[in-house]
Amino acid sequence: MAKQKQQWSELSTGQQVRGIVAGAVQLALATAAWADLAKRDADDVNGRKWIWAIVIAVNFIGPISYFLFGRRVD
Repeated sequence: MAKQKQQWSELSTGQQVRGIVAGAVQLALATAAWADLAKRDADDVNGRKWIWAIVIAVNFIGPISYFLFGRRVD
């Protein structure tokens, strides 16, 4: 039998804090990646900028992937 999803109010304080921290880290990573992408010329990005803008929105993987593989570093 599948476990039912808990409501926010049913989570422990620790679980709520971890959720808030994870969300804040995700938002900070995405914001930093989008800001970096916006200031770079297209020649300084591996691939198309619009594709990276979408990829950055994918959880933690997107911004980390952009910082590792999306930027051309001379």
